[in-house]
This record gives sequence, C-alpha cells and structure tokens, in this order.
Amino acid sequence: MTIIAHERFQGAVDELEYETDRATPAGSGAAAITLKGLEKSFGSNRVLRGINLHIPAGQFVAVIGKSGCGKSTLLRILMGLDEPTSGELHFENADGADAEANARIVFQEPRLLPWLSVAENVVVGLGDGVDKRVALREAQAVLGEVQLAEKANEWPARLSGGQRQRVALARALISKPGVLALDEPLGALDALTRISMQELLNRVWRELGFTAVLVTHDVSEAVHLADRVIVLEEGRVELDLAIPYPHPRRHGNPALAELEGRLLAAILGTDTAH
Repeated sequence: MTIIAHERFQGAVDELEYETDRATPAGSGAAAITLKGLEKSFGSNRVLRGINLHIPAGQFVAVIGKSGCGKSTLLRILMGLDEPTSGELHFENADGADAEANARIVFQEPRLLPWLSVAENVVVGLGDGVDKRVALREAQAVLGEVQLAEKANEWPARLSGGQRQRVALARALISKPGVLALDEPLGALDALTRISMQELLNRVWRELGFTAVLVTHDVSEAVHLADRVIVLEEGRVELDLAIPYPHPRRHGNPALAELEGRLLAAILGTDTAH
C-alpha cells in the first residue's frame, strides 16, 4: 500500500513504516524477551544502568516509575527504535531459540493519518505487498476485535479520543504481533473511557496471547492489567512484583489495593517491608 507523505505527519509515518519493516510475517507466536546488562546513555547521562530481565512469552508486564527513570527508553529499545549502549537483548521463540519478534507499538497519541479512512489506517499496520481486498477484510475483522467494525469507513476526525486509540490498537494487532509495546496508550483519556479501554486491552491480550509490555504512570492500571509490575528507579530495577490474581480483575479489589500500596512505596522510596 502506498502512503501519501504529508510533511507534518511524516515522522509518524516513518515510525509506522519502521515497525512494519522490522516485523516478521503475520502469524508469529508470542515471543519471550531477555535483557542482560542493558545500558543506555545519552552523552554523560546514563538512562538505563544494567537492566536484567526475562519476560516469558505471553506474559503481560507493566513498567512504572518516576518521570525520567528510563521507562520509555527501555520500550524504544525493545522496539528497535533506539539502540542500547551496551548489553544484550534477545527475543526467543517457544523452543527458547533466538528469533525475530513481530513487535508493534501503540503510543499515547493515536497517530492516525487523517486522509485515510479508519480501515485504511488499520491496513497501514500490514505494510506493503498485501492485496488490498485481503487487507481490508483483515482490517474489518480486527476492528471487530476492538468493537469498531461499524466505523471502518469513517474519517479519524469523526471519532472520539477513545475510538481513535482503539483504531491505533487495531493497527498494531492486524499483523498478529508476538510482542505488543504500549507507551502510555491510555494516558490522554478521561477516567471512564480509560477503564473501558483497560477492559478491552485485557480481553484482546487474553484472546490473542501476545507478550505485552506496558509503560504507565498509573499504578492502579498496572496492577489491574499486568501479571507482573517492574518499578524502575534511576535506570535500575527497584522492584519486580508478581500480581498473582486471575484475569479479568475487578476494580476496587482490596488485595490489589495492597499491592498498589507496595508499588507506590517502592516508587516513593518508603518501602521498608521488602
């Protein structure tokens, strides 16, 4: 599919094309992620300082921490949008062998192309070389997954903020990602829309089985969605906390509130119990 480049949106288009270029064919299974001694510096500023993590295939991990702790930098390295200064990053298939991840990202801003319909925006996620009729059928199917099938022929300008973010999610899902990175994707939404989107994201993850890595400032959101929450502090892992409760989870669960308290204490530097 040919993308008409409008200068003020070219940066968004470039990143979308980069995601497509580095992905393996649609249908790849969920990928495990291993980080060993991962470092990232910008000049004299060490943003990541020796990150060691293993994320099993299909796990939902949330990364939280104060502003500037390295959350988004870590996510961009996972996506190949930045290169680490040192250390290792591996994606692994079900057999444990190194593999290329079919990795996609959803940003805080939907980054939809206003001159394309909703369905055509979703098709961008497939890249070039896909028959247009086949691509539009796949777009219709994935729009059904995010409860927007009836909006396929609408223009982005006619959608609400929550609907635009669902289109961005559909664009990432159409290639059946093995890893889905989420960079504050619900941060700009109002409270009720945010809760609705959390439920939608949780359902889609459970149904499709990809590995998810969510960066968020919202501790409640992290506990509600993730199997495991990583707290970063000045580029290091301060806390790695499992959330041992089944999905879907109910908002207001007191057991989850206790875990939120532990995470907030770790972020604020007051966690003395562990």
